[in-house]
Amino acid sequence: MLFAFILLDKPDSKVLRQQHRPAHKLYLGQVAQQIAFAGPLHADDGQSMIGSLLVIDFPSVAHARNWLSQEPFTQAGIYGRTEIFPFSNLWPQKAGFPKETA
Repeated sequence: MLFAFILLDKPDSKVLRQQHRPAHKLYLGQVAQQIAFAGPLHADDGQSMIGSLLVIDFPSVAHARNWLSQEPFTQAGIYGRTEIFPFSNLWPQKAGFPKETA
């Protein structure tokens, strides 16, 4: 089942987020084949990262919660608010794909 993770950073966690971002990306890589989509949430400026939106396939909500408990941003105390919801993807994604780099 797909689970949507809505993860909002604590105020003033920008430096901590940057410090732990490589470990965060490696951890996401461990479930790469299960990811429907993932990326940072941004402030109104469209640049400043203020959280994460992830949709990942897990067998159960218990698995999803356990995965999040071990996630590097969670472990570092970056997130001030975390929510996990079962999610049904009913619309084929047409936009938002990363641009290819040479």
